[in-house]
Amino acid sequence: MPSHNTPIEASVTIHRPIDAVFSFYRDLTNLPRFLGDVVAVEQIDRATYRWTIQGPLGIRTRQTVRLTDVHANALIRYETIAAPGLRTYWTIQFVPASDGGDTIVREMMEMPLGRFGRFLLASIGKFPAGEVAANLRRLKEIMETGHVTDTRYAVRGKFSNT
Repeated sequence: MPSHNTPIEASVTIHRPIDAVFSFYRDLTNLPRFLGDVVAVEQIDRATYRWTIQGPLGIRTRQTVRLTDVHANALIRYETIAAPGLRTYWTIQFVPASDGGDTIVREMMEMPLGRFGRFLLASIGKFPAGEVAANLRRLKEIMETGHVTDTRYAVRGKFSNT
């Protein structure tokens, strides 16, 4: 169950049909192609994934993430598997743009410990609001061009060869 912290939110309009964008994102093994700090995703079962994340100073950690809600071409929700109060929650909405051919992708992320959690991450050089927006910009790039050029809020060198 999500906390009642103020979520971090960002959105982007992608010049691709909603079914293409949703299908790409729904395959969570695609996430390392545009998320700045996720370097690998392994599917454990139908709804559970293990993410390898590279953090500050090159330290790698693993998180287990569970899909909690999926509505085709409309919504994906997932969360980290952790003790209540220490989970991160994501809601990804897919909305047709007014022209009918584009897709608006809106991400909302709720972090553990609210503002204090954001402060702790900022103190080690991770800025969640910037990361969420940059991740969506990279999703747009990969969906529209097949290449990532936006390296802000990403592990150094991760997208240099795409």
